[in-house]
This record gives sequence, structure tokens and C-alpha cells, in this order.
Amino acid sequence: MTADPPPIRRPQRPSVVAHRGASAERPEHTIAAYELAIAQGAEGLECDVRLTSDHHLVCVHDRTVDRTSSGTGVVSEMSLAELRDLDFGSWHAWGRPQSVLTLSELLTLALDHDTPVRLFIETKHPVRYGGLVEQLLLAELHRFGIASPPSADHSRAAVISFSAGAVWRVRRNAPMLPTILLGDTARILGGSAATAVGATGIGPSIMTLRDHPEAVDRAAASGRATYCWTVDEYADVTHCARIGVDFLATNHPGRIRQWLEPTRRGRGT
Repeated sequence: MTADPPPIRRPQRPSVVAHRGASAERPEHTIAAYELAIAQGAEGLECDVRLTSDHHLVCVHDRTVDRTSSGTGVVSEMSLAELRDLDFGSWHAWGRPQSVLTLSELLTLALDHDTPVRLFIETKHPVRYGGLVEQLLLAELHRFGIASPPSADHSRAAVISFSAGAVWRVRRNAPMLPTILLGDTARILGGSAATAVGATGIGPSIMTLRDHPEAVDRAAASGRATYCWTVDEYADVTHCARIGVDFLATNHPGRIRQWLEPTRRGRGT
């Protein structure tokens, strides 16, 4: 049996963000995936949101439900009631039925938990409803009382997107809410795109940070955080911890937390 790798030690380790929940062990974007991620100690929960035809925000990554549900169709052309009729869990190896998850339900889960958990909410573009996605997202965050945090460090939510326009809309209407511009282009890594839209962080892939570790220091020098996706391998976790990445998005939050812990407390539990 192969021995576990040694824990990674650094003065301030990256925060572990569960990518679509604990999505390696549970069906992505389901309440089961996020409950397991919280139980495994994830400090952040990442989700993608899309609008239904009756303007509900649901946690679905793809444009269609074909890959992750028992049905077929385009999310934006389906009502919430129609999505509720589908099974979003049995396709996964875990093999249990799950309902579509609304953003409201995920916010309730995160905010009701004893330990603070931050939501990283990705808006997808281009989409049928354009900027209405950000408008309704901010309305939902206002409804839960988290759209205007006292500072970025104390925010319970962050909006992330590959769309510069989406980030700009959020910054313009909720200036204290953290925003992360995702992507691997030179303009994003160099900070000019983030500056243009007022993003508080950049979000490169792990493939890009392997080749351009200097992007993290450059972002920090401009007062920006670095959010890296999707980090599942020990060598990549080590690399991100060494260069000072702030947030690691991973499909294996429990395993990554264990690797980042200074001790082996709780091993085997």
C-alpha cells in the first residue's frame, strides 16, 4: 500500500474551495456534494449558476441538463418545476437520486453552518439572459444580507466569471463584494484586464500557474487574490502553496485539506 504523502506546511496555507461541491465523491452541484464538502472542512464552495425560463437561479454547469440529469434540454428553456422533475444524482457512481439545487438552497446551507463558509458563485456567459443573471444574483445576495460586506475579507460570497462584463456589472452595483476574473490570457495574468473591470482577484487554471507562477506575486503586489482551478494532484497543491495562491478549487476537498494540514489529526475518520 502506498504511503500518504507528507502534509504541506506553510505559514498561511491556501483556502480549500470545493469545486461544484465534493464532486469527485458525490454528483456535482447537488446538496449531497456540498454537505460532504462542508463535513470535510472546505472553507469555500464553488458553484455555477444559470437562469431558468421563469428566472430562478439554479446550480448547473452546462448549458443543457443532458450530462448531469435524467432528462434533456436547455436550462434556460426549462422552468424550475420542470427541472425539479429530473434526477440529478443517479448518473454518478454514488448512485442516489438528487434534485436540482437552487442558489437559494445553497446559500441557506452555507449560511446556516456553524463554521463560516464562503460561496464562490460563477456566472456563465454568453447566455440567453445576458446581464439579468448578475442582476438577479445580486438581488438574491441582498435578500440573504450578504451583498454589501464590510470588507472583502469578511464577505461570505464572491462572484467569479470568465466574462469581464459580468465582473464589471457586479463591481458597479456591489462595490464591496469580492470579484474574480477567471481566465488564462496575458491580460488577466498581467492584471490589466482585472484593473479595467475592478476585479479583486484573478483566476488562472493550474495548467497556467505551472508555467507562470510569477502571476501570483504580480497579483498580490496589486492587492489582488489568486484563485486557482482545478487543483486535485499533490504536486499541484504543493506548487500552489509554495507560490502563495489564496484559494484552491478542487474536486477533492477532504483530501486537499488533509495534505495542507500541519498535522494528521483526524486521520482515518
